[in-house]
Amino acid sequence: MVRDGPAGPRPGVLLGLACLVVFVVILDATIVSVALPGISDGLGMSATSLPWVVNAYTLAFAGFLLLGGRCCDLYGRRRTFFAGLVLFTVASAACGAANGASALLAARIAQGIGGALLTPTTLAIITHTYPEGPRRARALALWSAVGAMGASAGTVLGGVLTEWLSWRWVFLINLPVGAAAFAVAARVLRDHPSASSARGAGRPRLDVPGAVLATGGIAVLLYGLMESSAYGWSAGRVWGPQVAGVALLAAFVVHQARFSPSPLVPKEVVRARSVVSGNLVMFLMGLGFFASPVLLSLYVQGARDWSPLRAGLAFLPVSAALMAGGIATGRLLPRFGPRLVAGVGTAIGAVGFAWLALALAFARDSGYLLTIGLPGVVFGLGIGASFTPITVSATSGVAPHLAGMASGMLNTTRQLSGAVGLAVLTTITASASSSYADDHPGPAGGKAGMAALAHGNAIAFAVASAAAAASGAAWWLMRGAGVKAEG
Repeated sequence: MVRDGPAGPRPGVLLGLACLVVFVVILDATIVSVALPGISDGLGMSATSLPWVVNAYTLAFAGFLLLGGRCCDLYGRRRTFFAGLVLFTVASAACGAANGASALLAARIAQGIGGALLTPTTLAIITHTYPEGPRRARALALWSAVGAMGASAGTVLGGVLTEWLSWRWVFLINLPVGAAAFAVAARVLRDHPSASSARGAGRPRLDVPGAVLATGGIAVLLYGLMESSAYGWSAGRVWGPQVAGVALLAAFVVHQARFSPSPLVPKEVVRARSVVSGNLVMFLMGLGFFASPVLLSLYVQGARDWSPLRAGLAFLPVSAALMAGGIATGRLLPRFGPRLVAGVGTAIGAVGFAWLALALAFARDSGYLLTIGLPGVVFGLGIGASFTPITVSATSGVAPHLAGMASGMLNTTRQLSGAVGLAVLTTITASASSSYADDHPGPAGGKAGMAALAHGNAIAFAVASAAAAASGAAWWLMRGAGVKAEG
């Protein structure tokens, strides 16, 4: 019988499997953005329905992450992994073969649910395979770096596939990846002994009411945030869902605390200081970072009239810096500990965002390298170096059989942070650009319009810098989030 523990024969294969799957799942949130015009032409989708090709996936993915993490703990990593992988791959095929808007959106929802089952499971695979220490730090560093790379590489790969093949291939590319992952997992993935015994008598049952409240609350809240950029914060279709989402999440908290015999989020998880601290810092840090690819893409396309493919390629240096920062952290953590590494990383990230803001405000005519390229590399290195210690923190301090839920919470926080950050920063950008245009009248498409867009983005990235600095301060004040140095 093949074992996937620290003494097992295939830890490297399991790590590669986890990284491959999380890359594809995160990639699918962004790869579609460049293909939207082709999808609109091919399926005749309206301008109002087209954004939901992206939003349907995001809502389902974020809404079901907590449930996916709990399923991993209750039913085992192997079962949850295969359920998620089959659903994700079949749904990808359905997306590629869709002949109408309704079929495509339904398949995107199924894709998101499959991704929500897979993502916390991949992180649980790593925490089960590698014991706490330097090897786990390096494995989590690679997992974090690959996930961040997937988020930023989507626009590039989507542009290539759309330009050389067709929009359908942004979905069909998942089929060979899914088949390869299935073949590898069938040979090497086994459940931890504690998971096997947990399926016996006395196993906690899935908290269905809690799952409905949590999933519904997160999805409805995100829906309101997504609509804010198109309709403004005062619109009923924006604040109404947000109020409803908060109410559902409040009901979820009450249900977990008072009525659920087997809470969806066990008390041991929410009482772990390392988990709570890691999630708080991740939320603050992600407010600016997860919105940065979208903001930069919109800026270079709107102000500099770049093509979508060129705009995607502009983020490549940031992606490389993210990967480099994450991999380097795996070797720095055992020596310096998570407190120092994450503190320095968030500080570097804040400096990079501040440089970007200043460059857009005062040197916007200096060219790509000085205004976007170099500042992007700096904040990419800093944020990439921060992901791993925060992930280590947010997944430590809990029993092995709760690893799935801890990772589900962290990934839910990342999704919420990205949605809140994008909604807030795009609003700030639009408002600041409009104010600048009013004070500096000129042709909307000329230098005045470019200056207004640059000014709006400069204000937004200044806020991103402040959020990154706040995350570093919170991390430091929490004494390294309660995590001891490894090694």
